[in-house]
Amino acid sequence: MQEKVKNRYRISISVIIVTFNNVRTILPCLVSLQKAFFQYHSQVFVIDNASSDDTISVLRQNQKSLSQYFSEFSLCLNDTNLGFTRAVNQGLKLASGDFVLLLNPDVVLQNDTIEKLLTCFSQENKIGVVAPQLRFANGKIQPSCRTFPRKRDVILELSGLAKLFPSSNIFNHWRMPDFDHQETRDVEQPQGAFLLARQKVLQQVGLLDERFPMFFSDVDWCRRIVAGGWRIRFCSGAFVMHLQGHSVFQRRGEMIVSSHRSFVAYFKKYDETFLQHVGSLFIALILYIILLPRILIAVFFQDN
Repeated sequence: MQEKVKNRYRISISVIIVTFNNVRTILPCLVSLQKAFFQYHSQVFVIDNASSDDTISVLRQNQKSLSQYFSEFSLCLNDTNLGFTRAVNQGLKLASGDFVLLLNPDVVLQNDTIEKLLTCFSQENKIGVVAPQLRFANGKIQPSCRTFPRKRDVILELSGLAKLFPSSNIFNHWRMPDFDHQETRDVEQPQGAFLLARQKVLQQVGLLDERFPMFFSDVDWCRRIVAGGWRIRFCSGAFVMHLQGHSVFQRRGEMIVSSHRSFVAYFKKYDETFLQHVGSLFIALILYIILLPRILIAVFFQDN
């Protein structure tokens, strides 16, 4: 304990959490932050996107007590749902810590999660982002790392070959089937539920791209980080619990539409040649053709 008190506040970390109808998960998340951030100077920004459940009420009721545990605790209540990416950027514009943590409200940290992740940073100056292992509530590891998606990955997914050969690195390359998430290594795209970045990375790369309202803003941000010469490190020695997709499943149909649009926008953003542009148009056509059947299936299973 003496060592923790001695080092308290030597490192500052800014945390951005975007909530939308997360009444069941936000308090466990914040309580876990209190314990994990004991020895650090912490800025915590909770941005609520006009929740319609009791999330805002719970946050207001606990705001005073939470302020006692963090160096700074700010609650921003948006009048309308601005979308995930715009809300994250609200927090990033205020973040002044040495490190910046993008955190989903359905994540529960372990007491030593931050300490172990900071150790990963110390191994190499060019490591710009680190991410922990994600686990389900039962302790099972969640596959959380992927490569940057290619157009061929969409074709292989929709053709059924990716599902037919789930262990094949040829047909299922995007999902990294050969990676068991028990090894610490560089990756391209950890899941955006928990991304801890250096402030220097944010200053160089900038905010998330708001042309991606919900999906792919984290993928695009990681791609820009790697293009900027930084490394992204998956640290298997640190882990968090993740109630995967809690917010997304509340509005499944709307989220499917958003994901399809963002997938197309992502490919278009990086097209440089005429043939690449044609390829994006072809992918867009396929994605929009299967959009309605996906929505109907999702709604059916949600109601039953």
